[in-house]
Amino acid sequence: MTAAGKQVLRYFLGTCMPSTKQNATKIRIQRLELDKNLLMYFKEHEFVYAHDPEKKCNIGDIVLVRMLPEKLTRFITHQVVNVVYPLGDVTDPITGKKVVVSRYRDDIKEDNQLYGENKNAFDYDKAPPRGIMKDKRDFTYQETYVKYHEDPNDPQPYAV
Repeated sequence: MTAAGKQVLRYFLGTCMPSTKQNATKIRIQRLELDKNLLMYFKEHEFVYAHDPEKKCNIGDIVLVRMLPEKLTRFITHQVVNVVYPLGDVTDPITGKKVVVSRYRDDIKEDNQLYGENKNAFDYDKAPPRGIMKDKRDFTYQETYVKYHEDPNDPQPYAV
């Protein structure tokens, strides 16, 4: 490609992973790789660093990333466009309805009204949004760092 030619913008869906880089997020991009001997596709994972200065995404979110026209650093080659699905809140992309495993939440509610609701069943309407457990059980927003040694006096809870 010549210097005057246009560069194609490429968009990918990926999952946010823990990262030690400042203003960047580690993204796991899943793709299918063809094995020419078996003529079958197998899952392959590629890890890229995406520029995210606003800290839009948390660990586990499904995000849309795009390739930058030129690298910011040696590692940062992509940029986070937006969060498509936050962790734990799965939405069907075609209908826009919330999904639990393989059924819509609306269908589960209708079944509960017809047959009676189980007293131990989880109620999604009363469930708090993500972030309510911050500092209690959710430590994904904390700065992560690499653990270089084991020390019983220093537990290093946020090490990767």
